[in-house]
Amino acid sequence: MLLRIKKVLNNNAVVVEEAGEEKIIMGLGIGFNKKKRQKVEEKKIEKVFIMDDKKEYNQFKEMLKTVPEEHISVAQEIIEYAQKKLDTKLNEHIHIALTDHLSFAIERLERNIEITNKLLNEIKVLYKKEYEIGLWAKDLIKKRLNVEIPDDEVGYIALHIHTATLDSGTINETMNITSMIQDMVEIVNDCLNVNIDEESLSYQRLVTHLKFALQRLTDGEAFHDMDDDVLNVIKEKYVESFKCAQEISKYLKEETGKEFPENELGYITLHIQKINRDKTS
Repeated sequence: MLLRIKKVLNNNAVVVEEAGEEKIIMGLGIGFNKKKRQKVEEKKIEKVFIMDDKKEYNQFKEMLKTVPEEHISVAQEIIEYAQKKLDTKLNEHIHIALTDHLSFAIERLERNIEITNKLLNEIKVLYKKEYEIGLWAKDLIKKRLNVEIPDDEVGYIALHIHTATLDSGTINETMNITSMIQDMVEIVNDCLNVNIDEESLSYQRLVTHLKFALQRLTDGEAFHDMDDDVLNVIKEKYVESFKCAQEISKYLKEETGKEFPENELGYITLHIQKINRDKTS
């Protein structure tokens, strides 16, 4: 079917209408020196966007007119790579959220404004695949734009990608859970009077366990049972670590109004006890 341009957004993006449905078509030079009603060169078509959410579609359309084209191109490469590596289709909102975030971050770096990410260590552990994609994006941005993004920004890219996977909530929800886990790790540090080695296997196992425990609590899923005799042994043998687990549950209740069941505290205690042993070894 012959496609004619309804609106030129930039040199590489145009709006067309096909069978009464508006679409955004992207491709290198597809809008260069083009005007309304001119036909689209089909050989230049690289991507076609049809968003179910009309509000997001309009936001994306407006963004394509204001964000530097090279930023848009890089963001789309990252999204396509992420979908391939994760073998999943990302939520449509990623095209707006990541592009807008990335463009703002690049502008800040070009003005020598520092980017910091206090959740970086937790992100590396909790969203390992997404963080690896972020590292790939770091190389791409350097290659395409000659901008060196810090690992802190890699962490933010990972969060956006994770949030865009199906049923992963909003980026604010993801950051809230990650921030709570960071606070819980600090509680362990204070309880044991230790500075946990964030490269250690014990740290990674604790953080991962807390992530899934919080997810079960949020989703209303049942926690794993623990034999009463086993739980009593844990409470009696690892008094300091169990008290620390109780402090974590107390913090959780203050923050969310929910708390971990005692069985779950038993499992958390075992992870904390491993860190407790590490400090004396």
